Amino acid sequence: MTDQELGVFGEQMAQRFLLKNGYSIRKTNYRYHKFEIDIIAEKDDKLVVVEVKTRQTAEVGEPWMAVTKKKQRQIITCTDHYIQSGNLDSEVRFDIISIVHNQYRTKLEHIEDAFST
Repeated sequence: MTDQELGVFGEQMAQRFLLKNGYSIRKTNYRYHKFEIDIIAEKDDKLVVVEVKTRQTAEVGEPWMAVTKKKQRQIITCTDHYIQSGNLDSEVRFDIISIVHNQYRTKLEHIEDAFST
């Protein structure tokens, strides 16, 4: 599986997980300039912005560890644009779904409120 295929697999798995857990998916792969939000979901009248990180191994660290402060700022900037362009007035939460997937196992970890604004 290529890195791109693994990324698509992870995002699809994350979407299924969210739907199964009562979230509604508003948008996927939302872009603003060079920034992107993987999943914009909604649950309990709250906008939930989800970054999905998928790796084949956790040897160099869990996938969620790749969401640096710089990446968080980019996601926040993109979210601000999404909110302003849609004239939304919602509470926002930032989550990470961290997935390790290989021939031996698939492990999904949902980290709610993973970073603050």
